[in-house]
Amino acid sequence: MKKISLRPYNSFGVDAYAKDFVSVESEKEIVEFLEKNKSKSLLILGGGTNILFKKDVDYPVLKIDIKGIEIINEDDNEVLISVGAGENWNELVWWCIENDFGGIENLVSIPGNVGSAPIQNIGAYGKEISEVIENCRGVFRDNCSLKIFKNEECNFSYRSSIFKEDLKNKFIITNVTLRLTKKNHKINSEYYSLKNDLEENGIKNPTIKRIAQSVSNIRKEKLPDYEKIGNAGSFFKNPIIDKFKLKKIKSLYPDIISYNIGKSNYKIPAGWLIEKCGFKDIKQKKVSVYEKQALVIINLGDAKGIDIYAFSQKIKETVREKFDILLEEEVNII
Repeated sequence: MKKISLRPYNSFGVDAYAKDFVSVESEKEIVEFLEKNKSKSLLILGGGTNILFKKDVDYPVLKIDIKGIEIINEDDNEVLISVGAGENWNELVWWCIENDFGGIENLVSIPGNVGSAPIQNIGAYGKEISEVIENCRGVFRDNCSLKIFKNEECNFSYRSSIFKEDLKNKFIITNVTLRLTKKNHKINSEYYSLKNDLEENGIKNPTIKRIAQSVSNIRKEKLPDYEKIGNAGSFFKNPIIDKFKLKKIKSLYPDIISYNIGKSNYKIPAGWLIEKCGFKDIKQKKVSVYEKQALVIINLGDAKGIDIYAFSQKIKETVREKFDILLEEEVNII
């Protein structure tokens, strides 16, 4: 298929065109495509919910649409499920909950597909997908060989993995295997907004389904639906600073929010920094931050990708000047 609009394939809803666009539904189709297309430039596209197109793409776009959910092993306590990279992540979470498989309930309502989840090491409300991944299977672009990466080989870290770092643009994930609980679920309800929601509703011993319902409700309240308002969720990662920089900022801004993540490191909400820089009151070329969460940049209607990018860089530079903190994009910029 030639010259196709990518507007339906990115959650920002920006107009961009691909010179060549191919959808694949199996590893075999991926290998066949790679063998015919030796070009070094290639965009691997999943759900399109974590990407910003600044311009048209003049090289092939390969859309991964591999489906399938299969139980491959289980005992009384745990279950291993194999999931195609093209499955919708949120639909998978609810499928697991309905089957009483625990481990990913805190990650409900995160947009995107399963194959992208390990790349970003998606996380929310006190959980990360790295905690339940057994392995990731895929294809190397250069020689079309297959490999299964065990969890410890994936080099997971905060919103990152070997697939985002060393293997970026080199490896195509086709399948993810998750290890989930069947009983004695490890309920994680300590994240402050989740904990507050449960307490307000008088829930002392939540089930995994109740956790998912709470998280879903909180996310709907805080984050815009990309089908109605173009966005890619959190645009920046929450930065990590040391105790000395935190002390310096706290002397000027006593209300700073911080989370201790080690002996001397603290995570700072990027949304707090952006809001303190006044961006909730700024609109620029049909682009702004979301009124309920400054970490989310939104398309107010027919904004160009380059304008959204320019606005993000204005935020980045202002935060650096005001707080001496350099924000890092979580969204992939193309």
